[in-house]
Amino acid sequence: MAAAAPRVDEAQVDEATLAPRLAELKQFLEAEVTPLEPRLAGSFRALLPELERLRAEVKRRGWWAPQVPKAWGGGGLSFRAFALVSEVLGRSPLGHYLCNCQAPDAGNMELLLEFGTPDQKERWLRPLVAGSLRSCFSMTEPDYPGSNPVWMGTTARLVGDEWEINGRKWFTSSADGAAFAIVMAVTDPDAPPHQRASMILVPTAAPGFHRVRNISCMGHEGDDWHSHSEIVYERCRVPREHLIGQRGAGFAMAQARLGPGRIHHCMRFLGVAQRSFELLCQRAATRELAPGEKLGTRQAVQHWIAESRAELLAARLMVLHAADRIDAVGSKGAREEIALIKFFVANVMMQVVDRALQAHGALGFSDDVILAEFYRQGRAARIYDGADEVHKSAVAKKILKEYGLDL
Repeated sequence: MAAAAPRVDEAQVDEATLAPRLAELKQFLEAEVTPLEPRLAGSFRALLPELERLRAEVKRRGWWAPQVPKAWGGGGLSFRAFALVSEVLGRSPLGHYLCNCQAPDAGNMELLLEFGTPDQKERWLRPLVAGSLRSCFSMTEPDYPGSNPVWMGTTARLVGDEWEINGRKWFTSSADGAAFAIVMAVTDPDAPPHQRASMILVPTAAPGFHRVRNISCMGHEGDDWHSHSEIVYERCRVPREHLIGQRGAGFAMAQARLGPGRIHHCMRFLGVAQRSFELLCQRAATRELAPGEKLGTRQAVQHWIAESRAELLAARLMVLHAADRIDAVGSKGAREEIALIKFFVANVMMQVVDRALQAHGALGFSDDVILAEFYRQGRAARIYDGADEVHKSAVAKKILKEYGLDL
């Protein structure tokens, strides 16, 4: 394997500086990671020994936690620079995990960096960045709509010097094997809606934390990081000091987490879509419908290729623009750009994946190619972190307000 390129200072990072590093990273994924992908249809946990070996190599090459400040052991990249890295990592379902910038850990790192106490950072953030433990984010509930995040049933009340948490969560991604959860719970039921909930750090070994099951999604239950769990909190108690940030600020912190998180997702969507596009083109150029008659001679397939190229270019420019806005004015100031890319890029990704899958026919539905995994995991992109319809309405209301209609 090639020697690691030296790290660069944050101020020097630009597309030209990153280009050789990105090429090296892409080559690494293709050579070392792509051969492991067919095994994702089985047990993720069975892959861990091989993945740990690759993670050690990632650290050696200086690709580890690229979005985390250097002071905490990361790469210290800006949003735009991380966008370029994440686009490459998204080409494989294992890419972000290998570099320790995977959801939900990346978002939890950001939360603890911004709102954690010094003790919380030392106990939980430092090993999280080091990759010696994993975490999960427990927000979504089966009995309440995710499109209304201020309405939830899970409660936390102070009993002496401890929080007692009761409630049911699901789609707590990667809870299987996680060391701790960050839980959204109602701590102040009589406060205004956006000030009722808080975030509390809960070790998964705490009494009353029950991981009920890994939820089967489109026929795949998954395990370890590659899974989504249902959790029951039953008189689950943790010390008072496990509150993250201010009491009642859970919703505001969730928005702070989800803004950059949506950028992270869209960066990854670009990598998924680009690889799917390449598979589409390869299939069109090589698959014979009859002797000497290639799939790419069909006008419908040609249209798929042209439309996919245009949509990918548009999506990429939108994501990089949103990343630039975050670097310039923060996630709150870039709220409209973030909402736009969340629904637009998710749809572009699924359109490109669907076209590639269609071009592969029966092979596309098998786990012999990566497209089935992309489709199975990617469809949820139009739901999590805010359904498409919520983002579209938010953007439309903001625009209409500029024209005098305040909804």
